[in-house]
Amino acid sequence: MTPYVVGVLVPLVFTLIIRNTKRGKKRGLPIDVAGEPGYAIRNARFTSPVTTAWEGVSTLAELFERSCENYRDEPLLGTRKLIAKETEVTADGKSFEKLHLGEYEWLTYGKTFESVCSFASGLAQLGHSRNERAAIFADTREEWYIAMQACFRRNITIVTIYSSLGEEALSHSLNQKEMKKLVDISGQLDTVKRIICMDDDFSSNASLVEEKWTVKSFAAVEKLGRENPVDADLPLAADVAVIMYTSGSTGLPKGVMMTHGNVLATVSAVMTLVPGLGKKDVYLAYLPLAHILELAAENIAAAIGGRIGYGSPLTLTDTSNKIKKGTKGDASVLAPTLMAAVPAILDRVREGVRKKVDAKGGLSKRLFDFAYNRRLSAMNGNWCGARGPERILWDLLVFKKVRAVLGGRIRFILSGGAPLSGDTQRFINICIGAPIGQGYGLTETCAGGTFTEYDDTTVGRVGPPVPCSYIKLIDWPEGGYLISDKPMPRGEIVIGGPNVTLGYFKDEDKTNEVYEVDERGMRWFYTGDIGQFHADGCLEIVDRKKDIVKLQHGEYVSLGKVEAALITSPYVENIMLHCDPNYSYCVAVVVASESAVRDWAVKQGISFTDFSDLCQKEETVKEVLGSLVKEAKKARLEKFEIPVRIKLLSEPWTPESGLVTAALKLKREVVKKTFSDELAKLYST
Repeated sequence: MTPYVVGVLVPLVFTLIIRNTKRGKKRGLPIDVAGEPGYAIRNARFTSPVTTAWEGVSTLAELFERSCENYRDEPLLGTRKLIAKETEVTADGKSFEKLHLGEYEWLTYGKTFESVCSFASGLAQLGHSRNERAAIFADTREEWYIAMQACFRRNITIVTIYSSLGEEALSHSLNQKEMKKLVDISGQLDTVKRIICMDDDFSSNASLVEEKWTVKSFAAVEKLGRENPVDADLPLAADVAVIMYTSGSTGLPKGVMMTHGNVLATVSAVMTLVPGLGKKDVYLAYLPLAHILELAAENIAAAIGGRIGYGSPLTLTDTSNKIKKGTKGDASVLAPTLMAAVPAILDRVREGVRKKVDAKGGLSKRLFDFAYNRRLSAMNGNWCGARGPERILWDLLVFKKVRAVLGGRIRFILSGGAPLSGDTQRFINICIGAPIGQGYGLTETCAGGTFTEYDDTTVGRVGPPVPCSYIKLIDWPEGGYLISDKPMPRGEIVIGGPNVTLGYFKDEDKTNEVYEVDERGMRWFYTGDIGQFHADGCLEIVDRKKDIVKLQHGEYVSLGKVEAALITSPYVENIMLHCDPNYSYCVAVVVASESAVRDWAVKQGISFTDFSDLCQKEETVKEVLGSLVKEAKKARLEKFEIPVRIKLLSEPWTPESGLVTAALKLKREVVKKTFSDELAKLYST
């Protein structure tokens, strides 16, 4: 037998054995639970919910102190040195800030602990007691993390607020960071006493703020505490660690009360799901710390002795908007091994790679497409696909360059916040060479719910329950979802376990609507999402109660499901499907992908003055609508689910515009109100 035959057969036989093992693997098992009748599943490896992974640790403050003792001299927090800021002006007169950033500068665990203790003492010296709260209103950065741990050390509840919130939502959050926004709403804030600015150079509006509040710099508070140390006032597991305001996708944000025990349960559960976590791992932190996904991820990174390097979505890669041409993005400099992402970020990575490949064309494009299809064939179970030596060959020849976009060392990506398309998941698996752990959870469950296991390469599912949670499906007869359905039980998803939070701050009515404690003392949260369980105990999200609209002739349309299918069109950056119950068809507002639509127009020889002009042209609208129909057919949507007419927009939806949340979720009601005239015209033509 020749070495080549051995090189091909051995990987095939090994893969066949592993594949058959996976096929029969039970990842979740039925469990008898109390409360409302339903079909419940637990994690197959744990007979009861996990509360902590560390003996003697019951709070986030204890977990942080333990890590600082164990890894005192290891690096923990890293921030890039700012070398220069420049303003670039484009040909059409638009100005863009560009940053020249240097290497990461690191604080060790020991130095970070000293800063935390000093800042905690400084808060006490300012008169901030454990009975008061501290709101953190800033982008993700090392001072955010230090302030959080300092508050935990004094048993001060932190209130997290997205830095992109509008004025109404911001004042709502602060009453129940950024100096200019505080000045703008100062008359509406009657509970705020002190302002601590994370930057030493206060804004020009600081004098206006100082008339109403005590204002200090972060460094000054830390110095005050260092010179006047105060003993820690550590919390208990049942104490509220965080009041986390939701992103407000369905109205004003709600403040979710999370105890130390709630967050610790999720952190402990995820620790068991990613193999090999340790101090060699490097985590790239760029998502909002006001989001539970990021807050939990950074606590996990510190718990394992890893490094946390801070970046931002606008400086993430070498081609990011704020990175000066010729300088490196955060991922290239940091070379992380772990990162979290929302699907919108991963979609952009995929689109960016495809754009570069298509622009090169010729042999490079043909080679990439051939290698990609060979690997895709293997991942889909075709034994003729690229495996063994051939896989290594394509990794070296083709995909190594793609992996360099995120630093070249990524070994695991956590995706959460919204459904991830199967196409994007496969693209990242192949091109980045890392598995994606798709998580399903909510702020109300501290992100705990389900999580795809490391060796599960299927798409479209969100895995079995995490070890701290039970997942129960209950009947929703109005929507036609029953736990008796065949071949899979279906129903509304209810999550129970120690990760389920206390409820909404100062909103008992809403708390009672969606939370319940059963006769055995377990707390449950009613998600409003619809799911079905596969035979191996993995959950699939199939619908959402609030997103279902009934058309004129009685057909039901799931807005989120249809949008998830249509957004895979290369021409689409964002989309909102709209259904008027008085009509028998749907329409949509579509944000065009500028690069893809421009490239199409150039190839077609279409002349236009600017991108806005291009989006208004009849042939452009026709092309994009045709692409949506194509994606709809691929997803096997019903005819009544496919938009008949669309309004094509040139301006992207950003958190600053108020049309999407900081986690890039659609604010449906805001979009409907903003484009009400356009939607009315779509139905009247």
